[in-house]
Amino acid sequence: MIKLRACLAVSGALLLIGVFSPPPAHAQGDARRATPPPGRALVFVFRSEREPVAAEVPVSVNAAAVGRLANGTFLTATVNPGRTFVRTGDRVLSAVAFQAEPNRSYFVKVEAVAGVSPVRTETRLVSEAEGRRSLAQSRFIGAAPAVIAAPRLTPPKPGLPAVKPPAPRVVKPALPAAKPAPPRVARPAPPPPPVARVPDADVSDAGWALIAKAGNFKLATASQVVGRLPSTYATASKPVFGLELEWRSKGGFAVGGEVFYYKNDLIADGTTLSAQQEIYATTVNGKYYFRVTDWFYPFVGAGIGYASAAYGGDLTGKAAGPAYQGMTGAEFRFNKDIGVYVQYKHLVSTTDDGTGEKVKVGGSGVLAGLSILF
Repeated sequence: MIKLRACLAVSGALLLIGVFSPPPAHAQGDARRATPPPGRALVFVFRSEREPVAAEVPVSVNAAAVGRLANGTFLTATVNPGRTFVRTGDRVLSAVAFQAEPNRSYFVKVEAVAGVSPVRTETRLVSEAEGRRSLAQSRFIGAAPAVIAAPRLTPPKPGLPAVKPPAPRVVKPALPAAKPAPPRVARPAPPPPPVARVPDADVSDAGWALIAKAGNFKLATASQVVGRLPSTYATASKPVFGLELEWRSKGGFAVGGEVFYYKNDLIADGTTLSAQQEIYATTVNGKYYFRVTDWFYPFVGAGIGYASAAYGGDLTGKAAGPAYQGMTGAEFRFNKDIGVYVQYKHLVSTTDDGTGEKVKVGGSGVLAGLSILF
């Protein structure tokens, strides 16, 4: 009987069961696809930074407080057409202004600067393509409860540009001449209105991923009996490459298939006979991706399948047997569709060469490549 490593088999089976469990339901997809009401404009305000800052940032649209943003969250505000101002920050303010047109959506990015106290933000208007990519990896925290009116502009004179409206101020009635005016007391800003929140959820996009990789792989056992001849392997495999196709859920689970190829030279001890061993390992894999940021996704996984060996040179023949593997690594995404994939793999497989000898063809290695999401 072929001795298998039971620990990898059990862990692979448990992970595959978790792969097929349904992802948690949430309603953030509707918020990302929201469109402006007829005759209005819709403003998406989102926060995204590579070095997360823990503080929440207050946001106001046309001087109306609409909520507070943490890194990786977004909110929406419906505004009347016209000049629109988005302001962020508390003691240190940042703002962006644009001309809102009816029936259009606008995307404002907020980024907190790391290592600065008090918190300082950078606020800018971005394209719809960049905004949609960031919303796909952000959590919706709510929408402004009512339509926010655009501030009025001073009518321009011929040949002169429009003048921005002055900051609003409180005008007190005049007092009798005999009494001096009392000192003005600054009033604290009213607290922002309550914002409806949704439960936290992983917002990674669901879909298919194609992974192509290559690298180094080394056999675990160098001295073996092949075709009833004691033989010694060159353990370093070359070439080494693999191809995976997997489906990824929004909850971080993934399941798919992989074809892994590697080749090793061997010499029959005490003879001049030499041969080459080619291995094709086909496995079904289960993985779980951890979302650390919108560009860094570590993962763990396991797989089960079948390995076939073909021999050429002075020794010819074929062998086959079951295969098991464990893996870990990380995916670094350049954008929503393309990423760099790095993986450590340990493969276990024992084949029967047809003469009653058991040949261990497993090993371990480090692979790297590209992942394409679609």
